[in-house]
Amino acid sequence: MAKIPTFRELISAYEEFSKVERLKTGSPGKGTVRNVIRGVMYVVGEHLDESVTWMTRLKIDEYIVEALKSGLSPVTVGGYVGQLQAITARWTRPYYADRKISCPRFEIPVKKRKGARYRRPNRAKLIAVREWYGALTIRKDLREWLVATLMLEFAMRNGDIVRLTWGDFLEKEGRHFLVYTPHKTSLSSGRIVCWPVHQDIWHELEGMQNHPSEFVVPHALRVIRKLNSEVRQLGFKGSKACYELRKICIDHIYQKFGAEMASSISGDDIRTVMRYYADPSAVNVEGGRVVDLL
Repeated sequence: MAKIPTFRELISAYEEFSKVERLKTGSPGKGTVRNVIRGVMYVVGEHLDESVTWMTRLKIDEYIVEALKSGLSPVTVGGYVGQLQAITARWTRPYYADRKISCPRFEIPVKKRKGARYRRPNRAKLIAVREWYGALTIRKDLREWLVATLMLEFAMRNGDIVRLTWGDFLEKEGRHFLVYTPHKTSLSSGRIVCWPVHQDIWHELEGMQNHPSEFVVPHALRVIRKLNSEVRQLGFKGSKACYELRKICIDHIYQKFGAEMASSISGDDIRTVMRYYADPSAVNVEGGRVVDLL
């Protein structure tokens, strides 16, 4: 007879057989498992030793209300609640059945909220970013220019900058490229970003280059925290203000070269780019007549 587990037992079982599934199929990634467990623990709180049947739709409603009152964003709360479904995802069911574990699907009262669509910053903000970036070249610590360049010219995320090594810069037919797999896509599509390095940027990078296995930006998190504070002063809000530089990069590649190239530099699919990184509503072409293009 199947046993109804406590949340502690459910988490333990999920963590155990996710390793087996990863060996067989390559997923779920370690980061995904970590996020699922963390989300479930946030929602369950002090009730880890309660039966999973304790978590009713009303209990989930209570958590959502309290979490929102505490200041968490709707997107964050929706993400945590969504992990209740992830821990009983379709691929987990045979494993639970083999272990005689009975775990009903949790009834989620709301769908996970999506983040707001990207809106292109106004011209004054973009000019402020350009002037701020230009001033970085004369600073004593060139790591600040380097981190900002990786975000603004290559659309790199914070974590990918931390992990970046000199071995990720490759030369092909006399041209230099940044070639890496973003950590976020390594857990899903595994898409590789291969983006050309402008000659002027490579000239600056050459003087900093070290052993291929060495990190490009030593102690990068310290630099990122400092730049976060500065970018907030330019009018960009949030705990990851520097992330706006990545968005600006992708949006401008989208404007100039289209959605396919924006997808290439970001490592994300076009649908994600069009929602979170590009603003197609802000048309940047002069008025014209289609008939003149025929």
